[in-house]
Parts: sequence; structure tokens; C-alpha cells
Amino acid sequence: MPGALTQAEIDQRVFDLYDEYCHGRIDRRTFLQRSAVVTAGGLAMAQALLPRYAQAQTVSFTDERIKPSYVTYPSPGGTSGTMRGYLVQPSGTGPFPVVLVIHENRGLNPYIEDVARRAAVAGFLALAPDGLFPAGGYPGNDDDGRALQAKLDQGKLRTDMLNSARYLKAHALSSGKLGVTGFCWGGSTTNALAGLLGEEMQAGAPFYGAAADPALVPRIKAALLVHYAEHDERITSMWPAYEQALKASGVRHEAHVYPGTQHGFHNNSTPRYNEAAARLAWERTVAFFREHLA
Repeated sequence: MPGALTQAEIDQRVFDLYDEYCHGRIDRRTFLQRSAVVTAGGLAMAQALLPRYAQAQTVSFTDERIKPSYVTYPSPGGTSGTMRGYLVQPSGTGPFPVVLVIHENRGLNPYIEDVARRAAVAGFLALAPDGLFPAGGYPGNDDDGRALQAKLDQGKLRTDMLNSARYLKAHALSSGKLGVTGFCWGGSTTNALAGLLGEEMQAGAPFYGAAADPALVPRIKAALLVHYAEHDERITSMWPAYEQALKASGVRHEAHVYPGTQHGFHNNSTPRYNEAAARLAWERTVAFFREHLA
């Protein structure tokens, strides 16, 4: 766990302010200032929550079990007509089931690249698209990445993710079975793609993402494994209505709310990370994809 403070030492009010900050409702300066006011030691708590990606890598890009590369591909109707992504191939000749890994609201940062490598180690051909590529790519820090992503046409950005899924599914090394996972904005996009792709998508595992538009739910044919954090009312409160809609449409699904966790608990670059919950959620995700993409 990077940083001097653990999750248990950070005031919930600072976690709540961080949630506002990382979703673009307040800027970095306001986050730090308000954290300093709400509790003694709040500034140190806020600073501890800022990501430390270099310390969070779990699978090296030189790992002999994988072969990573950056690829570009057409994206008609997207932001610029072209997309770039981080493609990670497992060892072996394939074909492989494929998993699209969708970033948060700040572009393809090192954490998401690491998740793609984790998926490849588990035996999936993984692609992590960079929605910021048409705007120059992930800029190297989350603040600028968040600002860039917020300025994009959101409909075109979603089209870029849709085209990324289709590119991966049609890849020469693909078995033709497609799974999608994503985190925060990527989780909501996973839910949306399940409706937009219909029978083209076999499985989806969104992490703390907003529910799909009700109009899309009847089009979902993929099985869904939905992960929620307990202390994430804004997102978790959507589940009862979403579950009812999934049941009404006959969508295969299961959901888990992880006790004691914050939004972003899978991201191991800050103290929001919950090691036990993140490990369990990932193990469930890998098993779920192996079952539905076999």
C-alpha cells in the first residue's frame, strides 16, 4: 500500500471529497483546501490519496508471460476516426478469448495498463483503449487527463470504445468471444456497451459503474458480473432499479457489494485500495470470463 497513511487512518469526509475531486466536481486545489478544513490532519490524508502509479505495478511490461504493444485502428464516427490502445497478448499462439479493459475518466493511465497485463497473464488477449488518443493521449497525470476527457464529445468517446471492442473481437488472435470490464467511467461504459453490442458481447464485469440506460437493458445479451463498493452511495444506490430491469429482460447477472470499501477499491495506487476486496473481485472476474468466454 503506497503512502504513509492507511485507509483506516483517513477520515470518511476526506474520501468523500476525493470522490468529488476524481469525478471532476472540484479541482485539486479545492480538494486539498477543503480536506485541510474538515479534520485535523486532513491535508496529509488528502495527499495520501493522490495516486502513486510507479509503486502500484503488479505485472511488469517485460514479464515473459505476455507481449504488450501499442496499436492503432480505425474508429469511424469517433472523436477523430482513429484510436490507439494498449494490446497485451498472452504467451502462446492463440486464439485467445478477448477482454476489453476500459479506463476511468482520465484516460489510459499506468494502473489501467497494469490491469490489461493482469488480464493477459490470466490468458486473455487484452486491449485497453486510450479515449484521449485523439486529444494527444494520456498526458502523464490524472488532473490533465480528467480535464481532457471532460472536454471530449461523450457520444463520440463512447463510439471509440464501441469500435475498440469490435476491433478486438475481430483481431486475428481472437477466439471471437468478447468480455468487457472497466472502472468508474469504464464501468458505466461496460454497462452501456452490453446494450449497444447485444449478441456481439458475451460477458461484462463493470466495477462501480453507473447503470445502463433503461432503454439499452432489453438489448443486453451478455452475462454481467457487477462489482460495487459499500461506501459509494451515488453508484451503489442505482443497483435495485438496475437489477429489476435486468431481471425483467432475462439478463444473466450477479452482483457483489464489498463491505468496508470505497469507490475505486480495485485501484492499488492509493489508500482507497482494499487488498482483500480487490483480490476477490478480480478472482471472480477472471473465473467469470473463463466460464463465459470459453
